[in-house]
Amino acid sequence: MGKFSLIECVKYQCNIVDEKKQQTKKEKMKERRDRWLNKISSIKLAKEQQVAQAKRAAMPVVGDMRPLADALPELCQLIPSTTKTSRKASRKNRVPVKKKPEPTDFSLMKPAQKRKLLESETSRFSEAVKNLAHSKTNPLAAIGEHLRKRLKQEEEQGPS
Repeated sequence: MGKFSLIECVKYQCNIVDEKKQQTKKEKMKERRDRWLNKISSIKLAKEQQVAQAKRAAMPVVGDMRPLADALPELCQLIPSTTKTSRKASRKNRVPVKKKPEPTDFSLMKPAQKRKLLESETSRFSEAVKNLAHSKTNPLAAIGEHLRKRLKQEEEQGPS
């Protein structure tokens, strides 16, 4: 304080006081209200965080995973972005997924499967009726021949 005189210090302090006094009453009230609202919102946020913490801690096996989730990097940061060409290449390299065998029990079939089966069976039946009409001499032999063809067709479709 050696360089400043007592008068200069008093003038300096008066300037600071004058700056504070220049605020209007309305501005002061607004400032006070803003501080009050900030305080309330910070208290509310702290309480919400505390409730969330308690919920996470109350989980049976897992417990609080938030610190671990915060510490781990995001998945998008770990995996490099893929281009369209690499996506196409990865599609070609995929192993084909084996389809489930279609159920043979009619009650377990889906409606589309039932419809397909019924259409194929009606076409076979109409074919058998046509064959019976052509061979009036021995209908039993025609039915036997039709069944042999059908069994042979099913055996060929079965292994593949």
